[in-house]
Amino acid sequence: MFQRIPESAAPAAIRAVGTLAPVPVKAGPRAAGPEAGAVASWAAGGPSSRYTELKMTVHRRLLDMINLSAIDKMAPEDFRREIGEMIRELLVEENRPLNLSERMQLVNDVLDELLGLGPIEPLLKDATVSDILVNTYRQVFVERGGRLELTPVRFKDDRHLLRIIDKIVSGVGRRVDESQPMVDARLPDGSRVNAVVPPLAVDGPLLSIRKFSRMPIDMGKLVQLGTLPAAVADILAGIVRARRNVLISGGTGSGKTTLLNAMSAFIGGRERIVTIEDAAELQLQQIHVARMETRPANVEGRGEVTQRDLVKNALRMRPDRIVVGEVRAGESFDMLQAMNTGHEGSMTTIHANSCRDALSRLEQMLGLTGFDLPIRGMRAQIASAVHVVIQLERMSDGRRRMMSLSEIMGMEGEVITMHEIFRFTRRRTGRDGSIDGESTATGIRPRFMREFESRGIDVPPDIFQPDRPLT
Repeated sequence: MFQRIPESAAPAAIRAVGTLAPVPVKAGPRAAGPEAGAVASWAAGGPSSRYTELKMTVHRRLLDMINLSAIDKMAPEDFRREIGEMIRELLVEENRPLNLSERMQLVNDVLDELLGLGPIEPLLKDATVSDILVNTYRQVFVERGGRLELTPVRFKDDRHLLRIIDKIVSGVGRRVDESQPMVDARLPDGSRVNAVVPPLAVDGPLLSIRKFSRMPIDMGKLVQLGTLPAAVADILAGIVRARRNVLISGGTGSGKTTLLNAMSAFIGGRERIVTIEDAAELQLQQIHVARMETRPANVEGRGEVTQRDLVKNALRMRPDRIVVGEVRAGESFDMLQAMNTGHEGSMTTIHANSCRDALSRLEQMLGLTGFDLPIRGMRAQIASAVHVVIQLERMSDGRRRMMSLSEIMGMEGEVITMHEIFRFTRRRTGRDGSIDGESTATGIRPRFMREFESRGIDVPPDIFQPDRPLT
């Protein structure tokens, strides 16, 4: 991606010690120097197009001056020091005097361009940011605490943003261009990335990053955040230990993968787990985990490996449990087959607005497999494979909550019967937008309690008392 200077053309210092050194370049035309106050406002990292222009000018000239192959051989502090000295020389040539703090800001920004993801690199390092949403080069939004906010971060132009997108997707062997204008990828830390470029993106490239939590959120943290009560957390732990098949449902950003990660912590360490995802983001903590990821078609349209292919292959890998990051299409059939043929305790997620809608969506996916299955046959397959459905929602105050936990009971005629065990009831919305409500039991004692008892899993006997607020 970057231009590399051949060693034969490099100065003696590079050939001798393999480090960075300036390469003589012809000085370009000097730009008129702005007033000191204007320069200070540029270096503050605001939306100034002049500061962005200066940063990109320095970045382009640095690419012509350094041997990028030497970067990996240098200590970070040495690399930063030499880059800082080269930037100082370039600023003198460009007639752009900056003070020490301003120059350090520029050094940091240029290093982000060289080694990171440009303007959004500081957002990736910000632990309070959970999502980064780039709406063309002009706008960058972030989500903090469940709420979206506009940032002063900007890209120079569409080409700048496209270069960053290409840097991301090429790192995982994928591509994005006019022939393939949509792509899912991931960053080295596991953060999930989606990019859409023209002609599908009408106003310019779009980039969405769901950041990967370096500290996996466990069930205790979900209780602390108010996603679900501690009593329900104990039930979920028991469901996993009792090897019940679980379907986690919810909208985008409702916390499905987070809950799946938290529940997976209760899988026994002696079990073999096979995970299947479009973009690997699950953070299972067990020692025996086999992770697989789909692969898109190449330039010739060949080599695609779908989730359905991976689920079929997983059945040959002697799994105790199969975890599919999200079912979207034909892999739902193979997943249900696995659940019905000895791989109990498997889990997956699905996009839906309620527990009942989740079953309807699963039924629709079975219709996409190409098999001529009768409606009753599809529903019977679902009813026998899935034991528990959990519904999550990201509410208007930004908080994620478990709205419902339901148990599938079987079939009555051509209808799947399902009993709701716990539900969240909204009471009121405060003036600050916060939502007040409580989780309660419906009074139905679930059938899986027999499995709990046979496995020695203890839960409070009064947890299923109707309309009792859960803590």
